[in-house]
Amino acid sequence: PGGGIGRRAGFRYLWPQGRGSSSLLLGTIQPFSRLLPKGANREKAEGRLSIININDAKIVVHQGDLPDDVRFAGSIAVDTETQGLNLHRDRLCMIQMSAGDGTAHLVQFPNANFEAPNVKALMADKNVTKIFQYARFDVAVLKQYLGVDCTPVYCTKIASKLVRTYTEGHGLKALCKELLGVELSKEQQSSDWALENLSDAQLRYAASDVLYLHKLREKLDEMLVREDRTELAAACFEFIPVRAALDIGGWQDVDIFHH
Repeated sequence: PGGGIGRRAGFRYLWPQGRGSSSLLLGTIQPFSRLLPKGANREKAEGRLSIININDAKIVVHQGDLPDDVRFAGSIAVDTETQGLNLHRDRLCMIQMSAGDGTAHLVQFPNANFEAPNVKALMADKNVTKIFQYARFDVAVLKQYLGVDCTPVYCTKIASKLVRTYTEGHGLKALCKELLGVELSKEQQSSDWALENLSDAQLRYAASDVLYLHKLREKLDEMLVREDRTELAAACFEFIPVRAALDIGGWQDVDIFHH
């Protein structure tokens, strides 16, 4: 995205060198669960926080919305963090986004203020494909709390289920390990995402959910072509906003196509 860190620079954090897993986006990185060493450089400033490692991967945290100078085009990886899996009870806490360039933009909503005009415009932009892992839930969350219809959509989990029929492992961790050779930590998956000051481990976990989706899409698209299921996948992706609306409306546990 254009604009880089923008006009409200935040504190920066250097990730340590050394052995770690190999990442197509980040180079050689430390496992996400590892704590950062003492003495890392931090510079606090209003409104934003940046974590930068030696291999040029960046995590930039915003409060309440994306700034005007951050732009995306073509496609964007998206994920959300909530207080749970109940759409009507567990509120949206964070949206993560990446252009596939090794930078993750994290937008926090610590005060449950969901005005976010720039994020809403991006999610509704029909010229930008939103890549999700399990789009059904994230699209429903964005509709429920931002009031936005998120289109067009690509779901790596659906694509995986259509082509990786030899396995039951369709989660992000399994996909990254098999298709990219990347080991992800899921230690922070169940944690308090409504905190105003998230831990370094939480931020790294949140970023990892979007930093790899573009590469996964490339690999899965190759498999969809190979198995002649590209059109079927596209039809499934187009139905996701309808499936999300059914979830919000109370049909989340009902198969309306069942006899």
